[in-house]
This record gives sequence, structure tokens and C-alpha cells, in this order.
Amino acid sequence: MKPSQNNLDQGRNERFSSTGFILAAIGSSVGLGNMWKFPYITGENGGAAFFLLFIICLILIGLPLLLAELAIGRAGRGSASTSFVKAGGPKAFGRLGLLQVIAPFLILSFYVIVAGWTLHYAIQSFSGNLFANSDYAGQFSSFTEGYMPLVWQAVAVLITGIVVGKGISGGIEKFNKVLIPGLIVLLIILMIRALTLPGAGAGVSFFLQPDFSKLSPEAALVALGHAFFSLSLGMGILLTYGAYVDKRQSLGPATLAIGAGDLIYAFIAGLIIFPTTASFGLESDAGPSLVFIALPAAFSAMPLGAFFGGLFFILLAIAALTSSVSLLEVPVTYVMDRWGWGRGKSVTIISVLVLLIGLPSVFSFGAVPVFTDMGGKSFFDWLDFMTSNILLPLGGLITTVFAGYFWKNAAEAAGLKAGWFRVWLFMVRYIAPVLVFLVLLHTTGIIKF
Repeated sequence: MKPSQNNLDQGRNERFSSTGFILAAIGSSVGLGNMWKFPYITGENGGAAFFLLFIICLILIGLPLLLAELAIGRAGRGSASTSFVKAGGPKAFGRLGLLQVIAPFLILSFYVIVAGWTLHYAIQSFSGNLFANSDYAGQFSSFTEGYMPLVWQAVAVLITGIVVGKGISGGIEKFNKVLIPGLIVLLIILMIRALTLPGAGAGVSFFLQPDFSKLSPEAALVALGHAFFSLSLGMGILLTYGAYVDKRQSLGPATLAIGAGDLIYAFIAGLIIFPTTASFGLESDAGPSLVFIALPAAFSAMPLGAFFGGLFFILLAIAALTSSVSLLEVPVTYVMDRWGWGRGKSVTIISVLVLLIGLPSVFSFGAVPVFTDMGGKSFFDWLDFMTSNILLPLGGLITTVFAGYFWKNAAEAAGLKAGWFRVWLFMVRYIAPVLVFLVLLHTTGIIKF
């Protein structure tokens, strides 16, 4: 039986406030990747020279696509799949848009696992238990190979589900209005602590001293990819959030504010990670090993290390949970639109599915050997690879092709003045698709330098 229009519209009258929308969108882009990946790729590819390149890529690909997703969402007032059609596009884009519902659902299934890790490590740090044993690699392996991550996965899903279940204004907006200012305070505290460590200047120099000799076509594609991924593009989040944006909200300034928030967070992350690793002679390796193995060793050696370590993992937990909330909202909005379910039912069913589909990822770290090595990658790594390197760039291509070539009402929906609209349309039509396609070719390993 087809759901009635009244059922389809339930919850659609909810709207973000102007500030709440910007904070929620920043919360979606402020994730774990900027904390453990951005400093590393910046240091490896020319420091400040790469940072400048990243800003250029943010302008060329990030902001135009960000505005396109928000405008499509607001014009369509539907899910990441249905907004394309509701905004006046061909029906084929409704089917293509399903990729932007599937991607965040799959990402969430393993993202909440890492969110759970951060919560566990925050408690372990504040209690001092984390520093009772200096074998941090062994601690991390013992934890991830056991079954406690199942408990923390469930805790992260529960927190995320409760927030999304309370709706847009009562849940997601209130959550971000509390956590994002808290995140800013923690960033400043940890940055000051890092910059005042002995030898911190060497880390700052490594991060910010430009080395243009390291810039290469490879570095340009890395900067493009990070500009794309750090703004949560191609995964339906901004399309979905756009559906809850008031028509009086000016999207142009909001886009700039969201981009600036993402950029500032990435910059401060570098001013936390590099001074800390330089001060304690640690390698600025990318990924979980930096955060869960190397940095605990640093915190153990600094005054009040348990306190600052706890703050650091709380910072990571906030970044993870604000992103998890935005990821869950995408499939929840879709099933509300598609089957007319209420928000509570939608959140419950999707959350349970996220837990179940996430089980092989939880067991990818040694608990169940079959999931640990599947053709050279763990199940967790394969899921990360397929979503980040294939589904997200494809989602970005769908958005830019639709906005540039199939959307007749783009000018009205974007809300830009004539001159700025022409610039934006040129970027979306001719620049962004090429760059997103290059990102897709690079992340899948088709082109290398």
C-alpha cells in the first residue's frame, strides 16, 4: 500500500534555525579524518604550500558542490534520493540518488565503531587506567580484538539514535548547539597545551613552513580528495539537511560559513597533532595508530597527561558523534519519505540494521579471523574503501551533473545574484565534474603519479 501524502510529509514541517543549520552542517564535516589524516597529508605534501593548495581545492570543488547539495535539498524537500526528482529533475536521478542513501548507511556501520573507541579511551584516560601499562600498541590490539567494542558500538548507536529520534530542532539542532561550542573550547585548550610543549616549534614549522618542491600532481589530487571528503560531499547529508532549511535562509553565506568551519577545524587539528608529536619524538603516522597508540604515549609523559588525554578523546568523540548523527539522518529521512514511517520507527529499524551490518567490521580486528584478512584487507577496510573511494565520488558526480545540466530552476534555488550564479554554474558545469572524476580515478588507483 502506498503511503499517504500526509504520512510522507510528517516531520517535513520541521526546520533548522539559521544558526542551528550552520552548526549542524559544520558538525557533519567535523569528523575524525581531519584530526588524524589532514595533518599527516599536509606535512607529507609541502606543509603550508599544501594547505594553500587545499584552500584552492575547497573553493574549486568543495564550496560549489556544497551549495549545489543544499540548494537541491531545499528545493526538493525530500530525501537524498527523492529531492532530485521533487526539485524538477528526471526520474532517473531518483534511482541514482539512492547511492547517496546507501553510502552514509554503510559508512555509519563502521564509523560508530570508531566513535565507540573514542568514548572508551576517554574514560580510560580520565581514570588513569590507560597509562597503567606503557604498551599502548598491545592495549589497542587487546581492546579491538576483544568483544568490548561491541558494547561501545551499541553505546554510540544509542546516543546517535536518541538524538536523531528527537527530530531536527529538538534533537539534531540542540545536540550541535551544545557540542560544537564545546568542541571549539576543547580545540583551543588542546592547541594551547600543544603549542606550549617543549620543542613544539619544530612541529609548527613542519606543519606551516611551505615547501613548494613537494607539490606534485599527486599532492593536488590528495588535496582535491580531502576537500571533497572533509565537507561530507557526495553522501547525501547536505542534501538531507537542505530539506530542513528555511526558504529565507541565504545559502551563499551559509556555504562560506560551513567551509570556513571545516577549514579552521583542520588547521587547529594540525596545531594540536604536529607540536605534540614533535615534542615527544613521535612519527606523525596517519590513521588509528597515531591517535590510539602514539598520542597516549605522549600524554603519559606530559604534566596532567591523563586530563589532557581525556579532553583529547572527548574532542574526538564529539567530532565522531556529530558526524554519526548526520549520517543516520540520511537513511531515516529516506524511509520516512519512501514508506511513510514515523521518525521513531525509522530511527529504531535503521539503528538495529546499522548494528547488525557493523558486526563484521567490529570483528575485523582479530576477534573473527575470516573478517580480518579478505584479499589483503579486513572487512572494515573494504567497506571504508568502497564507500570513500567509489560511492562518495559517484555521489558527487551525480550532484554536479544534475545541477549543471538537468536542473532548470538552479538559479532560483541557489539564491545567488546573477554574476555569482554564472560563476557558480560554470564551476558546477565545467570544473567540478572533471575534478570529481579525477578524484574517483585517483582514489580507486586507476591513475597514479
